[in-house]
Amino acid sequence: MPAAAVGCAGLALGGVLLFLTTRCARSLPATCTRREQWLLALGALAVAGYPVTFYPAVARSGVAVATVIALGSAPVFTGLLAWMTGQARPTARWTGATTLAVVGCVLLVLGPVFTAGGAPVDLSGVALAAGAGLSYAVYSLIGGRLITRGHPSNAVMGILFGAAGVLVLPIVLSVDTHWLTTARGAAVAVYMALFTVYLAYRLFGYGLRRTPASVATSLTLAEPAVAAVLGVTVLGERFPAASWGGLAVLAAGLVLLAAPVGTRGRER
Repeated sequence: MPAAAVGCAGLALGGVLLFLTTRCARSLPATCTRREQWLLALGALAVAGYPVTFYPAVARSGVAVATVIALGSAPVFTGLLAWMTGQARPTARWTGATTLAVVGCVLLVLGPVFTAGGAPVDLSGVALAAGAGLSYAVYSLIGGRLITRGHPSNAVMGILFGAAGVLVLPIVLSVDTHWLTTARGAAVAVYMALFTVYLAYRLFGYGLRRTPASVATSLTLAEPAVAAVLGVTVLGERFPAASWGGLAVLAAGLVLLAAPVGTRGRER
């Protein structure tokens, strides 16, 4: 089963569910300007591009490498794109905090790889993972811009992910879908639809109401930190010193990023 088809199945189910359970999503395009309608279309394409690039990257480069590159590049792309489009200028605080978080994420996730001597990295997998990070940055910025202009966050996320779910449906149907009828395949698809798409991006939309996209994407670097803590406390996993050091650096970056600032230092 192609890795992209698995990811696209979760997006198709979760995206359509997000759209259907958001009543105001149906009327959102009519309330948007022509420019905003184009942004919705571009955002949907970016959302659709994420599973098409990320899951093949995992298959080629492994979970650790693909996750680090996708999650680590997304905040950088977001900051650069926000600056280029005039949405926000990267501050010294954001730059420092994001750099710490990215370095910490690399050490945390790749610590075992470094300890074991490592292995050759598939460059095509690296490129695909970077493409996933760029996709994440684009739809985060577009979603944030539309939400800060007064459009309901649920409606924006519903349109972006609902349309993206329809866009990737041909990829799902182009391969043998028998795996969806098995208990394991159905469980994977439902889990991805409900938790990695529906719930995750409904909450992400709420966060974009008050948090700039550049900050929000940096804060998502907490994901591997939480996974690491759960792995140690629940599953009894062991990490090398490099991973523990990375966890500390990542935590420091996230604390610096999330700490409240005064009126004069407030970031957009």
